[in-house]
Amino acid sequence: MIENIFDTHAHYDDVRFNEDRDELIRSLPNKGVSGVINIGCTLPRSQKSVDLANKYDFFYAAVGIHPSDVEGLPADYINRIKTMAQNEKVIAIGEIGLDYYYDGYDKELQIKIFKEQLELAREINLPVVIHSREATGDMMEILREYRPKGVMHCYSGSAQTAREIIKLGMYISFTGVITFNNARRAVESCEVIPMDRLLLETDAPYMAPTPFRGQRCDSSMIVEIAKKVGEIKGIPAQEVADICAENAKLLFGID
Repeated sequence: MIENIFDTHAHYDDVRFNEDRDELIRSLPNKGVSGVINIGCTLPRSQKSVDLANKYDFFYAAVGIHPSDVEGLPADYINRIKTMAQNEKVIAIGEIGLDYYYDGYDKELQIKIFKEQLELAREINLPVVIHSREATGDMMEILREYRPKGVMHCYSGSAQTAREIIKLGMYISFTGVITFNNARRAVESCEVIPMDRLLLETDAPYMAPTPFRGQRCDSSMIVEIAKKVGEIKGIPAQEVADICAENAKLLFGID
């Protein structure tokens, strides 16, 4: 069994875990999972992430507003995130960023909210968890401006962009997508990313890796991602898990 698995991005507050959430979470350490960061998307879901982190020793929380949830925010939303971030189990601001995938998005509002959260992260000295979809040009321009410490989650961009993200001092993480047959770009990107800048994540309950594709994902399935990265890098999956766990602890300031 592969041990010391650190899942840097999951959503156990999601409704798909409502029926068996606590039972499942309690089972994870016995399946080799040593740490999980539950990621906020809205104010209520950020608070749920904090609650889960307070409940389970091996859970941590990120708090923030997802780019798809920027509409209708209260005027004091930054102060509310800042208050949540005072909890010692909150280790990042996220997930934040840009998402131009669906029609009808408000580009200017997304950029405004993203920048406000980057400024908060800088003020309180926390790393960021960044979501970017169909927005590479604007995203890279903002990252060059702010140069935050943090991670580009669920990476699906080019190897060239990956190199620039690394040069900016950031980390890159992969989900189960890297195990899919059509994941050529993810594999090519993984090849050029140094091991000391790689993180592992599930994005649970989404993105279940092969051979679980189509099922509800959970952190135990991250072993398949570690195996794939090991295959790409030519090292054992356990070594991948160990290195990526240390990377996570270093980035997020976990003892």
